[in-house]
Amino acid sequence: MSTTTLPGTEREIAAGAAISLRGLRKHFGPVRAVDGVDLTVAPGEVLALLGPNGAGKSTTVDLILGLTRPDAGEVHVFGRRPDQAVRDGVIGAMLQGGALIEDATVGEVVGMVAALHRRPQAAATALAEAGVADLVKRRCKKLSGGQRQRVRFAIALVSDPDLLILDEPTAAMDVETRRHFWHNIRALTATGKTVLFATHYLEEAESYADRVVLMRAGAVVADGTVAQIRATAAGRTLRAVLPGSDHGSLVLLPGVTHADLRGEHATIASTDSDATLRALLNHYPGARDIEITTVGLEDAFLALTSQEDK
Repeated sequence: MSTTTLPGTEREIAAGAAISLRGLRKHFGPVRAVDGVDLTVAPGEVLALLGPNGAGKSTTVDLILGLTRPDAGEVHVFGRRPDQAVRDGVIGAMLQGGALIEDATVGEVVGMVAALHRRPQAAATALAEAGVADLVKRRCKKLSGGQRQRVRFAIALVSDPDLLILDEPTAAMDVETRRHFWHNIRALTATGKTVLFATHYLEEAESYADRVVLMRAGAVVADGTVAQIRATAAGRTLRAVLPGSDHGSLVLLPGVTHADLRGEHATIASTDSDATLRALLNHYPGARDIEITTVGLEDAFLALTSQEDK
């Protein structure tokens, strides 16, 4: 499998690294869930971990948290083994499968978790930072899906961690709640906390991450800023209304790598938009509403994570 290496993303293992993964491997029978991952995350960095289902994101997160042991390689969190980092309260995790005690109140659950840590912050502070202070007396079985996510966020915050691991953190949140959540994350990162989040919402990675890591088949295939990731998927997207067009002729235009035609509305991916446009106007002089845009993060994501292994 080929790996895309982006300029400026090769990092030496530093004593102060928030996360250091070296040669990390985890196999489940014939499935290579994590297959030789090298990754360093600097303190204070906000990193988005992206990839299709089965890419290895969740297994990587489990390895960082010490929920599973690697078959090979090393994991360090602020220089500690994962289990030690968890015991020291250095890591706070918000996982999709994190269960809540249904008959307990929100305040009781967060307070109980706080009592498990050596130097927690006040439960009331964590509840306020997560935006659920008003739910302190509500029983967990009465919470909506979005409210459950915010309570899980409060649990992640109560140890006052230096590193937050968030797995699909805004799943089940409505638009307003999601916006408020990311406002809280920005306030936390402004204090120097490190955040690693896995998400299927590409716009979240584009809006909030300092750095994006794309995984495919257990390996890192791209690593860099959003701008750098976009640049790896060379080309532009051309959109136009083309009366009388057909898909077969569009894919034969110079530079075209993919074409989608819905009625008269065409979306064309091209490695040479100038050549494509000239040929397009020659074939379809009635073309109108022409728009050319650079590749977005979603296009780059699809290009880099759907390639066939070589």
